[in-house]
Amino acid sequence: MKIGFIGLGNMGAHMARNLAAAGHEVTGFDVADVAVEGVAQAASASEAVAGAEVVITMLPNGEILRAVAAEVIPAMAENACFIDCSTVDVESARAVAADWPLSVDAPVSGGIGGADAGTLTFMAGGPKEAFAIAEPLFDIMGQKAVHCGDSGAGQAAKICNNMILGATMIVTCEAFALADKLGLDRQKMFDVVSTSSGYSWTMNAYCPAPGIGPQSPADNGYKPGFAAELMLKDLRLSQQAAEAVDAATPLGEHAMQEYTKFVEDEDGRGKDFSAMLPRLEAMKRG
Repeated sequence: MKIGFIGLGNMGAHMARNLAAAGHEVTGFDVADVAVEGVAQAASASEAVAGAEVVITMLPNGEILRAVAAEVIPAMAENACFIDCSTVDVESARAVAADWPLSVDAPVSGGIGGADAGTLTFMAGGPKEAFAIAEPLFDIMGQKAVHCGDSGAGQAAKICNNMILGATMIVTCEAFALADKLGLDRQKMFDVVSTSSGYSWTMNAYCPAPGIGPQSPADNGYKPGFAAELMLKDLRLSQQAAEAVDAATPLGEHAMQEYTKFVEDEDGRGKDFSAMLPRLEAMKRG
């Protein structure tokens, strides 16, 4: 396929490279003017999508997505498929779909490592015919793609998933901080919790305690695999959506408040979201 790829940041660059390595003709554009192996560089977003059968975007937020869509849609081929892999608000995803019906909102899970290795999970919303076009590309960039429903459903799935992730990471860090003060060895706590009812992805696969469990950002000075500010963004999206549909999400709201303090008032920006652990270790009750 001839693919136009807009947004070659930490995630998009790996995704575009993997598509090119699989034999697709990929032309990319990013405002930072980055070079990606195997990907031709365009001078503008509209130039990148000219003649493309598929247009893929990986952008920071809904406002930028809407602006990019407004620029590239007039330049797109008539039957091209628009695939947005950004994590944005549901309304922005639906607004793009209204302007270009053959579109898929397909945010991802798996972080930079998953983008590099081609093991992302895609949560997709949009018409079945658009998903059918996108699915072979998802198979290259990831290990799983789920068609969640109509336009906006992919974004809804992503923000629900990450609301769980954010809240679960906080309580996992709280448990380690409590274990420390109770004199419980971290490895012993992990051995118990990871094989009993406290099992979770944040404990078993992404443990926030250095030297415990599989390798994670905690073992690399909390250099981000998934930055705290990105978790805050997703939690804010979850609460924006919850407010729009009058859904009660008290723990999701509390998680957002805690990450807001960590990122905006403390030293969390630029650290992995699991760096909640050293933060909580230093705190006292109340």
